[in-house]
Amino acid sequence: MKTLKLNFTIPEEVAEALKTRVSKRKRSAFVAVAVLDKLKELEQEQLRQALMEGYQARREEDTEINKKWEAATLEGWSR
Repeated sequence: MKTLKLNFTIPEEVAEALKTRVSKRKRSAFVAVAVLDKLKELEQEQLRQALMEGYQARREEDTEINKKWEAATLEGWSR
């Protein structure tokens, strides 16, 4: 995998915690995995949001279709 060197700023407490808990040779990999995890989380949230918007947009249409088929669905059932 091709790599790039990036420079960014993080809070001092986060940097100190990283230095304390992760060896110098493993920090880049640790940060890469953490960023990938967060990106996956963001992608899942965007997908959930898109699905919710789609469901809400089709709600009226689905209600109308359900009403049309309700009689056929309940046919033969005792009430």
